[in-house]
Amino acid sequence: MLTHTAPRPEIPMSGGTTFHFRSAPIEDVLAEASVAAGGHDVRIGGGFSTARAFLKAGLVDQLHVMVAPIVLDRGTRLWDDLRGLDLTHTVTSEVSESGTIHLTFAR
Repeated sequence: MLTHTAPRPEIPMSGGTTFHFRSAPIEDVLAEASVAAGGHDVRIGGGFSTARAFLKAGLVDQLHVMVAPIVLDRGTRLWDDLRGLDLTHTVTSEVSESGTIHLTFAR
């Protein structure tokens, strides 16, 4: 887990998953996670700045974004400086009953 609060103790979960906390360049953290995953998918969870960093570096194959309806001029601008994502990924959308829009970008 990429975090600014590393180092922290690992957190083992039932089922075999262990959370390791790292504060390092995203490429290094992703490489370590890929080795640990042993050929399985690596999922990146995090906030706005983590998502933008991985997107800007071209390290995201699939992205699921949930957009909740808000008043304009509020919230965080995720897409600034991320032009061309629609050219490298297929974009699909789905609207839930609550009005939340689910966007999926897949390479």
